[in-house]
Amino acid sequence: MRFSAGKTFFLLFLAPAAMAAAFAPALAAQSIVTIAPQQCVWRAGDDPAWAAPALDDSAWQPYAAWQINNHSTHIWVRCQVNLAALRALEHPALQVQLDAASQIFVDGALAGSSGNMASAQFSLGDFYTVPLAPASFRSGSTLALRIALRDQLNQSAPAEIFVGDQSALEDHRAAAALKGALGYLPIGLCFSLIGIVGFMLLGLYVTDRSRLELLLLAVTCWLLCILRLSEFVENALIPVPYALYSVLYACGQFLEVFWVWFVFRVTGKRVPWFYRVTVVLSLAFFANVLADAFLPPLLNLRQNALYLRTGWFFFACGWLCATAPFWAFWPWKRIPHRLRAIALFSMAWGFAEFIWFMNWEVWIFGIESYAQNLFFQKYLLALRATTTLCAVLALLTILFRDQRRVAQERAQLAGEMASAREIQQYLIPEKLPPTPGLVIRSVYHPAREVGGDFFQVLPDPRDGSTLIVVGDVAGKGLKAGMLAALIVGSIRTAFHFTADPGRILALLNERLQGRGLVTCLALRIDRDGKAEIANAGHLPPYIKGRELALEGSLPLGALPSISFPATKLQLSEGQPLLFVSDGVVEARNAAGELFGFERAAGISSESAENIARAAQDHGQEDDITVLTLAFAPAEVLHA
Repeated sequence: MRFSAGKTFFLLFLAPAAMAAAFAPALAAQSIVTIAPQQCVWRAGDDPAWAAPALDDSAWQPYAAWQINNHSTHIWVRCQVNLAALRALEHPALQVQLDAASQIFVDGALAGSSGNMASAQFSLGDFYTVPLAPASFRSGSTLALRIALRDQLNQSAPAEIFVGDQSALEDHRAAAALKGALGYLPIGLCFSLIGIVGFMLLGLYVTDRSRLELLLLAVTCWLLCILRLSEFVENALIPVPYALYSVLYACGQFLEVFWVWFVFRVTGKRVPWFYRVTVVLSLAFFANVLADAFLPPLLNLRQNALYLRTGWFFFACGWLCATAPFWAFWPWKRIPHRLRAIALFSMAWGFAEFIWFMNWEVWIFGIESYAQNLFFQKYLLALRATTTLCAVLALLTILFRDQRRVAQERAQLAGEMASAREIQQYLIPEKLPPTPGLVIRSVYHPAREVGGDFFQVLPDPRDGSTLIVVGDVAGKGLKAGMLAALIVGSIRTAFHFTADPGRILALLNERLQGRGLVTCLALRIDRDGKAEIANAGHLPPYIKGRELALEGSLPLGALPSISFPATKLQLSEGQPLLFVSDGVVEARNAAGELFGFERAAGISSESAENIARAAQDHGQEDDITVLTLAFAPAEVLHA
């Protein structure tokens, strides 16, 4: 037989009810008797003498009318039962169903226990079965249950007691565990899948660390999974230490933090102060749940009582956080096309969360009973699970599609960057042209793949002089590199008409109007060592360990029609001249200390390689360009 996906999904939700119905006749046939609350009385406090069969308990309160007591961590329950009917059973026993530490006494004798009576720590789902001795089979026996409470949020009677055959009681517990597991199975499966989706989202984030929304949604999925699987463990009666359960459940309370952060991150908006305050206030519930694990029992009971009076506030924070996608994507008519699908599923998810928290508000304000609330919870939680799973799967599909688009765009950008690196070769030539009479060394280390520093060495065949231009574009990256390419082209064009440094800078200044700011320094050296240098806001060169005094001017592109006065000097044989970009002096170490002008001056007589390495080792933040020049009257070619 073949099933469609819809039929399979429908059967999955019908399976728990069908299987529970199948087990009902089997349970009914077992020899199990429930001790009715009408047979029992209770009292707050703790006195070992209350286990005695002859104790006068006429002043005790009816157990059927049990109410929460927040003034004592211990209560006693006494039941008058007829155990004579158990004589016919091969292995008679009694079973205590209770989420608390307890001890059971039969006619004053301790028969069994569970949990720690001093700290009130216990294991969830720990139904314990106690074999009964034949001497206990009397027509008028007294069962005394000593209970140590640390959690009184459940308003129903805390304990149920069953008597019968030991194997039947164990089957009874197994059937209850199976019924609880099957009843929660569809929800558990949904949220297990959501947890798996979280790992898939983490994989997408690892490949692209810039997309924080992927990590936020992954953490949201894991927290949802932790919360719901913790509830599955509780429903399936899987013994788990209550402290561990409380810690895991408390961690799940950070769900709202990552959920709100995610929806606003997707839209590229800042989380409004209103939601920030709401999220922080909602974490008070985290403290409440975490307290269940570590507070002393009496303090924990009192904070439980406080929670029951103020629980509406926590649930109000929850449904307010659920409205985050509606606010994040507002105005809805202006949602970008690429975000419409994400907006739709985020809002569907938010709506399911809103209904869930409003259901709890109805219970807190007493509009419906706790039992009615639990009845509606089963259907609301199933609706919430399916809606959340569909939303998460849809978001995964959409985000994966976006990831592919981003990867394609980055591949295209990588190709453009490769082309830009080729252009960079013209800005910073790897091999300098022959310059008789000059020894030139250069080192260039860009801060990124493409930098904004540039220099040109242009021998002039007309008179044997050499023009050297060094500069730095304001900014970094591809934009700065493209502007530097424009400048290099303009330098080469201007050089065909003039080799005058001041005139060269003036022509560049006109070319750069409205395109950006560039610091630049132009130097022309004749064959006899006479030099002329003009500066446009660049760092002056170093000579004899000091900065060369130059007339300053504004950077290129700052203002039109400005002049760049030239300074004349005579270079001595072998005397080094050092040119650096601001990436050298502005190198910064981990402590925030700059490399500075003094360090640069102190090593200005060293090689270009040593100077550049010293700046890099200090902490590079910008493009580093170092060029050294030495005059040699003989016909010396630089290497």
